[in-house]
Parts: sequence; C-alpha cells; structure tokens
Amino acid sequence: MIAALFSGGKDSTLAIHKASEAGLKPKLLITMKPYNEDSYMFHKPNIKYTSLQAKAMGIKHVIWDTEGEKELELNDLTEALKANNVTKLITGAIASRYQKDRIESICKELGIEMISPLWGMDQEKELTEIAEKFEAIITKVAAYGLDESFVGATINNEVIERLVALKKKYKINIAFEGGEAESFVLNAPMFKKRVKITSYHITWDGTVGEYVIDGAELSDK
Repeated sequence: MIAALFSGGKDSTLAIHKASEAGLKPKLLITMKPYNEDSYMFHKPNIKYTSLQAKAMGIKHVIWDTEGEKELELNDLTEALKANNVTKLITGAIASRYQKDRIESICKELGIEMISPLWGMDQEKELTEIAEKFEAIITKVAAYGLDESFVGATINNEVIERLVALKKKYKINIAFEGGEAESFVLNAPMFKKRVKITSYHITWDGTVGEYVIDGAELSDK
C-alpha cells in the first residue's frame, strides 16, 4: 500500500501533491500524534483537524499515538507502518537529515520504498509553489525574528519576502524544518472541499506564538 506521513502542514501536503502528479497517489494518510509538545519528529499543533483535510482529499486516514520521546517515537512509527501494510511511504522531508535518515532507516528495515519528492528543493521555491497552488497558514512560530504578525498569516508573496529577509539576517530555515514555524493547509489542488476555520485563538508569550484552531468544517471551494 502507498501511504504518506501527513501532519497537515505545507510540506507533507505538497509531497502528496507531487507524488500524486507522478502517479503515486497515496491510499492512506498516517498522522503521528505526539503527546510531547516538543517531539523531534512529528508536529503537534492542530493535529486533530488533519481528519478534515484527509476527508477533503478523499483519502483514508489513521491517527497513530506516539509518546513523542526522542528515538522512542521511531518505534511507534515502525508499528504504524507494519500495522497498515505499507509498501511505499511518501514523506515531506526537504533538508532535515535528522528526519530523513531515521525514517529511511525504518523503511529499509521493513522493506518499504521511501519517496521524498521535496528532498533538496530550494526553500524559497517551495514556499513560492505553496503560495501559488495552496492556501496555507502559519500556525506556530518559535524562532528569533518571527514575531506575532506571522501567527495565522497566509503564506503569500508578501510573507515570503519577509521570510527571505529574515533568512538573510538571522540565517533561519524558511522551510521551517528546524522547528522555526509550523503550518496548516486549508486548500490545495487535490482538495475536493476547503477547510473553513470557524473559530480560533492566538497565544503569544513574547517568543513563541501559536494559532490554535478551536473549530473547523469543510465548505465548498
């Protein structure tokens, strides 16, 4: 079975889009749900709304609990892949060798082909493609230079210009692979419906900001 690791963010969604265009549409989306807020491998913010995104894509979806503890969470991923008879796995890795190497090791052990359509992609080019094809918002910021104005912002050309300027100034990873920020996709080419946020709240402690979805539903595009 072709499956995709799916966090609901821009990278995993774009990877699914590119793989599908290449004739490798996933039959299953696997979302790892960490109990630990600071999981090294998996996203936590707004994870429960991935079920709406999966429904919008018309793809079967499973949410797999993981403690989110360093290295131990890899055991949980292994169990998820084995339980769902995965033969090919699509991932949204771009430049994080930490993530890619660990997932690749598991896939090799289980005889699974790992597919990473975004690997090595230029960060600015990726964001530009997101802005052109998707509707995605920034749901968490946690890096110097990323202030409260980025929380909840739609990834568009203006936001990309600001991120590129911050990259030059502070050397941040604008693809967010170092945990600088996280995102959530509301609409994409393969979505049959759009995710509409009905309620939310924003938290900001002066350094870390989060856009927390309190309610959402599917609506016509």
